[in-house]
Amino acid sequence: MEGSKHQVLDYLRRHRGEYISGEELSRQLAITRTAVWKHIQALRREGYRIDAQTRRGYCLLGTPDCLYPEEVAVGLKTSWLGRQLYYYDEVGSTNQVAKELADNGAPEGTVVVAEAQSGGRGRRGRLWLSPPQKGIWFSLIFRPRVAPTQASQLTLLAAVAVAAAVRKYTGLPPGIKWPNDILLGGRKVCGILTEIKAEMDAVEYIVQGIGLNVNAEADDFTPDVRPYATSLFLELGRRVARLPLFQEMLYQLEKWYERWQEEGFEPVRSAWKEASVTLGREVAVNSWREVTTGVAVDIDVEGALKVRTAGGEVRRFTSGEVTLRPV
Repeated sequence: MEGSKHQVLDYLRRHRGEYISGEELSRQLAITRTAVWKHIQALRREGYRIDAQTRRGYCLLGTPDCLYPEEVAVGLKTSWLGRQLYYYDEVGSTNQVAKELADNGAPEGTVVVAEAQSGGRGRRGRLWLSPPQKGIWFSLIFRPRVAPTQASQLTLLAAVAVAAAVRKYTGLPPGIKWPNDILLGGRKVCGILTEIKAEMDAVEYIVQGIGLNVNAEADDFTPDVRPYATSLFLELGRRVARLPLFQEMLYQLEKWYERWQEEGFEPVRSAWKEASVTLGREVAVNSWREVTTGVAVDIDVEGALKVRTAGGEVRRFTSGEVTLRPV
């Protein structure tokens, strides 16, 4: 039954702007007129705008701003990333769903996307607000051919790819705060959470969760978060269509991932440095044991942040939370 509904949608999409009679749909798809009507009603409930006129038939006028797999697949430029897509109206956490899929053998490139998350997580278990249809909340499964010590490079790679997609689609100039926070106007618009399952010498899989605030309004953020968070809507002053932006994000992620696997970390490192809003700035790095202040001078070949302290010592951080000091 579900397959027939998608056939009706696909037929209307291929004849967009035309009126197709129920009789023709019934004949072309080898289903009853009653089944055609039921599928049309189901599509309307999902947000598709379908006009119906006596003696003319049905016409697809518009599609919803939802990340349905059948919509994502149309025009998707990737070869393998997102070709297997699990869609949910709401989940606790897309990362949790993706980890369960990965543990059960889901292939590299599998993507889990949700319109809302009730338990989205940021760094160190903090809550990540994921209101319905206000952002792009998704997780990806990777199985890279790298040593576990190199897995953290994928975090910086994702920041580079997301920043490139936002820049290309909106014209906004996103910056990256080490290691992977995407900022606009000094406020966070996207967070990336990377989780790894590995043995001593091999990565089994990496699940990467990405949350991009797209059409969130100021009131969607809690008062404690509001001064530090933003969205594409707040920066542009207009709503942004999520579907083509999601497709561009998947394309950029696949492109950069393949380049990383073929050429190593240096191209990623170079692109990250170009988009960085961290390097050259006074920073405070909370490594959870202590807070170190100084000037961020570089990231090394493994993606670690190098900070020169007031005493001239250059310290290296593979993890920690960076706060940018006021310019």
